[in-house]
Amino acid sequence: MGTEVFPISLSVDRCYVIRDEGAIMVDGGLPRQEKAFLSKLSKTPVRPEEIRLIVLTHGHFDHAGSAQAISDMTGASIAAHRLDVDVAEGRVAGLPTPQTPWARAMMGILGPVIRGKIGRTSARVDVVVGDQGLSLSEYGVRGRILHTPGHTAGSLSVLLDNGDAFVGCMSHSGPPFRLKPDLPIFADYPDQLRQSWDMLLRLGARRIYPGHGDPFPAEAISRSLRSGSWGKTTRTQNAGTRIIAR
Repeated sequence: MGTEVFPISLSVDRCYVIRDEGAIMVDGGLPRQEKAFLSKLSKTPVRPEEIRLIVLTHGHFDHAGSAQAISDMTGASIAAHRLDVDVAEGRVAGLPTPQTPWARAMMGILGPVIRGKIGRTSARVDVVVGDQGLSLSEYGVRGRILHTPGHTAGSLSVLLDNGDAFVGCMSHSGPPFRLKPDLPIFADYPDQLRQSWDMLLRLGARRIYPGHGDPFPAEAISRSLRSGSWGKTTRTQNAGTRIIAR
């Protein structure tokens, strides 16, 4: 059986169930999306109990918000990078750093709403991924988890042996973030994000599955990287966007 990918749209988020000999999930969507997840999963051939691991590409509430509820329903473990564990588990929360005028406008409008939702992320991380990443072979999937910092310090990507790459917010490819595939409008460490993309492309990423928007060929990111016009603000220049969840 070949590797199958089942996109699961949860509000503005795009999560993915990947089935090979085993099954994993990438990201867990906004809070209180577990019923929508079950409803959409029921339209695929994957049974909830087949999912053995939920990989959080990063700890922000819109990617980890329903991860614990989905874990409770499926029995899957939750994996996150060591630098994003505190965010995923709700002890520390941060707002992403805008890199475009539209991102700054969005943050001005939505920032107060986001601050009200941040504390709702309370995923229990069972698998702490280090900088060396993690093979997915023990979960029955031909691929690996890679540390791809940039959007956050602890961002992760899943790269399958067939070249499919699940990158969370290393890219945005649809409304309300971008109108077409491009580098993300938010990133805490833009220089690291460029380096992470260089690594993914060097390792053979061919088709990109973002956390917001539709999949697209990797060539679109190669063009964006060559443009050199993106990424002027780093986390250290944007102090105050990292807050302690009370």
